[in-house]
Amino acid sequence: MPNPIMASSTTFHDLKTLVRSLNPVIAIETADEERVQGLLLGISHELERPLFQWSAVKGLIGRGGELPVHGTTDPLGLMRHLATLTIAALVHLKDFAPYLGDPTLQRAFRETAQHFARTRASMVLTGDPLDLPPPASARAVFMRLEPPSDEELRLVVAGVLASLRERERIRVTIEPDQLETVVRALSGLTLSQARQALAYVMLDDGRLGPDDIPRLLERKARAIQESGLLEYMPLGANHFELGGFARLKAWLERARVGFTAEARALNLAPPKGVLIVGVQGCGKSLAAKAIAREWRLPLLKLDAGRLYDKYVGQSERNFHRASRLAETMSPVVLWIDEIEKGFATGGSEDGGVSRRLLGAFLTWLQERSGQVFLVATANDLSALPPELLRKGRFDEIFFVDLPDDLERRAIFDIHLRLRRQEVSTFDLGALSAAADGFSGAEIEQAVIAGLYRALHAKTPFDTALLLQELADTVPLSVSRREDIARLRALAATRFVPVR
Repeated sequence: MPNPIMASSTTFHDLKTLVRSLNPVIAIETADEERVQGLLLGISHELERPLFQWSAVKGLIGRGGELPVHGTTDPLGLMRHLATLTIAALVHLKDFAPYLGDPTLQRAFRETAQHFARTRASMVLTGDPLDLPPPASARAVFMRLEPPSDEELRLVVAGVLASLRERERIRVTIEPDQLETVVRALSGLTLSQARQALAYVMLDDGRLGPDDIPRLLERKARAIQESGLLEYMPLGANHFELGGFARLKAWLERARVGFTAEARALNLAPPKGVLIVGVQGCGKSLAAKAIAREWRLPLLKLDAGRLYDKYVGQSERNFHRASRLAETMSPVVLWIDEIEKGFATGGSEDGGVSRRLLGAFLTWLQERSGQVFLVATANDLSALPPELLRKGRFDEIFFVDLPDDLERRAIFDIHLRLRRQEVSTFDLGALSAAADGFSGAEIEQAVIAGLYRALHAKTPFDTALLLQELADTVPLSVSRREDIARLRALAATRFVPVR
């Protein structure tokens, strides 16, 4: 019998509709074979159609798990056998797409698809990634497999609890209403990942309690990081402080009320995000980290350059995958560093990939669900497409200039304390004056270099030594004076200064 909870899900209904619509080839890009198999079992039962599954290791096997059909481990032999079926069957083909590079097999696949269209049968292809050559993809309908629903995850939780209570005598010290928090902590994982994460935290100490919820989130974060698209910084590891940026801090203090119940009662949507542009090394990246710390949220970082892939359409799929993963971690701060590198205006030289990525990104900005606060940072304003700067894409666009006197003093204070120096023994006024035109990153590097110099020379690290280090440094405001002047002129009337 199919699982009634899974059978009631939207995903189940969508896949069943595709089967009933006489689609001979259904392509689902996913690594969650277990879930697809469960969906197909339910559809097989409801529609009273036999279900077969195939892998290159076992060949074609029926629903009952009987011996595989002889000669079907070979993909061409499989196609020849399927072309003889005269019933409206369901056939689950696992990791079949790579074989379709062979022209003979590609021809056989297309002919089998034509045969299935007549017999009302369906081949369901799964894989991750799933790249079909154009002749094969022309016969396929592609389905996006949403992450497991809350109903499916509740079933996983119930199943793991029942199994481990019986075998391992696991104690459950969590309140029944907190089980929904467990389900939310598992959202975004595949069914097998959710099962493994839950079993891990329970077997580790022999119980399931409230303190296991952060551990489940940590396990989920590891799974997300293993995707290679996102980096994860848990709240407990974020100790970054921000010197200056008074106007940005005041805006953030006002915006955080958008996450409250009072705002929801007024039908106010949570804040969407900010774009921070400005001079290199002046704290844009630090601001992203500080926002997550101030709001006590985990931080996800997306390096836009990681999205690009040599295969047509894969770059966009990488973005969709990364954005869906971010939504499963909500509430969360998503930081896209140097956004112009991933969503620049682009041209014909990249085959239109950057334009398609920009389109996918703009659509997500408009339609995204979940509490994902976006912090995008950019150095090169000229590379940012006008569509990205249009009013409403971000809640606000801030410009970060070189720090002023008070901000330089704060930056010196932060980095001296961070390196366990007694700040009161330093002349912050003299240091700030000597660092006029320095970025925050250049001030930090001067402190670090000065400490190395003091350790090497075995002399005290004091104001005089730090002043010498500053004098030996040529800041970006000097070496790239024209570029910075041009950037300031562009930002003067367009963006909100952070101070």
